Amino acid sequence: MREVFQQELREVQDRLVETAQLVADSIEKATRAFNSSDVSLAEEVIADDYRIDQLTVALDELAITILARQQPVARDLRIVVSALRISASLERMGDMSTHISQLARYRFPDKVVPKSLRPTFAEMGALDVGIARKLVELLRTENVALAEEIRNEDDKIDALHLSVFDKVLGETWKGQAVNTVDATLASRYHERFADHAVSIAKKVQYLATGDWDPEKSAP
Repeated sequence: MREVFQQELREVQDRLVETAQLVADSIEKATRAFNSSDVSLAEEVIADDYRIDQLTVALDELAITILARQQPVARDLRIVVSALRISASLERMGDMSTHISQLARYRFPDKVVPKSLRPTFAEMGALDVGIARKLVELLRTENVALAEEIRNEDDKIDALHLSVFDKVLGETWKGQAVNTVDATLASRYHERFADHAVSIAKKVQYLATGDWDPEKSAP
């Protein structure tokens, strides 16, 4: 029975990694669609979001089954409970990719944001993609150094997010109301994507080290 239990825990980890990989692919495609106004790619991200949803539902069902049948304790219990929370964050990250893609689809054939903001969003998108790739590796290896790297990259995204607000609220902003709304929403989606990654990173770090810092855990 113990061997079966350990196999189930490995399956939980494998499913988390698989889902995180799909999320990383989705944000990579979403940022490309957003920055290049590629409506076909945007549609692909939107259509593929159901795969992330399906995987997270299946993972949650597996975790609940393990809790009911195996009644884990100590670290094993933390692993299963953390998996449920990580699954929810991954699902939300997939939603952020979808929202970014929906903006690209709505504004096609035009770009979503004015020219003056495009370098900022290109940088935010690249940072989100990098964070997502690091998150896959973190879930696979529990290398806590990656958790710190994700946090540091999130700080950069936060700074860019604030710069977008400074731009659209500044006296020199010439964008129309729709440009202001689009830029604000897009910036928020990029920022929230990274926040969820940080939340996951903190949970993995806690599982690996037993060290929990509540002040640093909140996105």
